[in-house]
Amino acid sequence: MIKLPKVAMTLAAAAGLMGLAACSSPQVNRQSDSAAGSTLISSDNLPENQATAVFAMGCFWCAEADFEKVDGVVDVVSGYTGGRTENPTYKQVTYAETGHYEAILVTYDKTKLKYEDLLSVFWRNVDPFDPRGQFCDKGTSYLAAIFPGNDEEAELAEASKDRWESVFQQEIVTDIVDRADFYRAEEDHQDYYSKNPVRYGYYRNGCGRDKRLEAVWGAIPK
Repeated sequence: MIKLPKVAMTLAAAAGLMGLAACSSPQVNRQSDSAAGSTLISSDNLPENQATAVFAMGCFWCAEADFEKVDGVVDVVSGYTGGRTENPTYKQVTYAETGHYEAILVTYDKTKLKYEDLLSVFWRNVDPFDPRGQFCDKGTSYLAAIFPGNDEEAELAEASKDRWESVFQQEIVTDIVDRADFYRAEEDHQDYYSKNPVRYGYYRNGCGRDKRLEAVWGAIPK
């Protein structure tokens, strides 16, 4: 994996009325510094009709917003996974070498969605060709990745990656990593898009996320 330093990008809001920071916002870091750390989440004891899946898609604010729009998704939690540090804080993940990705834990209704459906949502909401991060957020914690939880999911993930490489005729750099412990992020990051809609809207637009997604996926039939 390519190791790059984290960078925090600041984007100016319209007419200079509001400063907008990227997902690695110093303002959010100050809030999160006071948190005790994240909490390990277990997917045990779910109702029989529910299952979970884990994805990294760059900024977890946006990933959470994208998946919560999907019919059949029960819940989405922002957090950290794939690294070495137990109970990491946001600042540690963003600015230190914890090995963690910003990620989401998706709980879904198996009677309405299959794992393949979640993979389709994932691919359409990432730039699969960026080896440095996602959109305006660069660094290892912002890399896109799929975290299959068993052999069947791993096979489906690999098959979906192969399919898109065939469609694009280009190497896809998205990671496929065995699922590991998932740590819930601090509360100020949960449902950020709905708690802070104006700031989130400026960030998402300024980061160029939707513009890049349209450039990559706009001509590809669903």
